[in-house]
Amino acid sequence: MPKVVIVTGYEQGSADRLKAAIAQSDPLTEVEICAVSELNSGAIALSGAIVCPLTLDVPPNLVFPGQNLFRFAANVSAARDRVARELQVPVGDGNFWLPVVLTAKGPLYAEAIAGEFDKLSGELTYSQPLHLSDVWRQQLYELAYRLLVDLLNAPPATYLMQFGFVGDRICFDRLLPFPAAPAIASVGVQVPDLFVCHWYCLTNKPIYDLQITS
Repeated sequence: MPKVVIVTGYEQGSADRLKAAIAQSDPLTEVEICAVSELNSGAIALSGAIVCPLTLDVPPNLVFPGQNLFRFAANVSAARDRVARELQVPVGDGNFWLPVVLTAKGPLYAEAIAGEFDKLSGELTYSQPLHLSDVWRQQLYELAYRLLVDLLNAPPATYLMQFGFVGDRICFDRLLPFPAAPAIASVGVQVPDLFVCHWYCLTNKPIYDLQITS
């Protein structure tokens, strides 16, 4: 197994979780976590490595699967405009996430995640599962499929589609093409958790089902 380089931004928790997921699945794999600034300085050797960005702030010359999709996700306003125009769905701000585990054989939809501000700490906390009606679920699944498969031809990975509600319809907020901070809510709750799922997708390991354990 080649070396793995996890590229992280300001949020370290996701990188630590992904490193743990890789160690659990492939304990002999060497994993290095690095900041974008270290990439820019040339301090990190990438030759032959599997590059796993966990930030949208990646250098334009960084080569990895899905780099075009990262560019789509990084420009939120342009992404919303394209979704509104080509998929004919409302867009706007939301504080909920649908995890989509896009395997080589197709998508698996995990239970949605909710975000809530803690009044004491002022920080955003996440919880899974968010219970949704079948009508909401079908809208979400259809939107995610049309976005990732039809519109973007996305490669296998774990994605978080951020969404909200406008009346009785789902509205698209943005796409995160990696298990970002909300995915931490799946650890100890979903099997396999979203970080294990991401690693399995990147290395073409099969995932047959997603289950909530608690």
